[in-house]
Amino acid sequence: MTDRKTIALFGAGTGLGSSLALRFGREGYRVALVARRAGPLEERVAELAKAGIEAAAFPADLTNLDGIAPLVRSIEERFGSIDVAIYAPVPSDAGFVPAVELDAGKLRAVANIFTFAPVEVSHAVLSGMLARGNGAIVIVGGLTAVVTMPGMSGVGPLMAAARNYAFTLNAEVAERGIYAGTVNIGAFIDRSTGLRAATANGMTLGPEYPVINPDGIADEIWDLVSKRDRLEVILPPLPSA
Repeated sequence: MTDRKTIALFGAGTGLGSSLALRFGREGYRVALVARRAGPLEERVAELAKAGIEAAAFPADLTNLDGIAPLVRSIEERFGSIDVAIYAPVPSDAGFVPAVELDAGKLRAVANIFTFAPVEVSHAVLSGMLARGNGAIVIVGGLTAVVTMPGMSGVGPLMAAARNYAFTLNAEVAERGIYAGTVNIGAFIDRSTGLRAATANGMTLGPEYPVINPDGIADEIWDLVSKRDRLEVILPPLPSA
């Protein structure tokens, strides 16, 4: 095994996932790409190889909670360790509903991807990180985890639970060399599947629906992982009170 570090991207899409792979790859990290479809993942592996970045594809459905621990083991068998884990999947159907229409069934339908899977991924990578005395976990969510947005409940409470978990985890393991934090995004991500779907459905982008460059998000996540001076980044930044 080499001493090179590895980043595992759980939800390696064409927007933020690609930017993170390039950002960390330029810093010498090997890249494990996790998403549902094998074909697009292999295309990204080939693109990264052209940029001199070692990467491997790990097709998986993150809503299959029983498959997460074996998935993490397969990444560790390939690369030896997971030094940084980023959880950032973007489901095709986010599941936003008004709070007055929210019930347990609607929450349950999206709880795996927004709450249980990030906890399970974190739990699966923690043992190796704790054994080495170093590592970082970042859970990427949306602005509704932090800010009340009428008409857009459902996902928000679930992401808020994952956010609370990350903060609590950091408080427990920071002295053991592990960092846990969150990034919450209140915009469409350029070059992403979500943005393409929104524009295909006729959504008009503007001040209410801004678009953010994923390269900037990747830079912020690099700073979180390397500096460990904040637990959270909100992008775009919220207006000052």
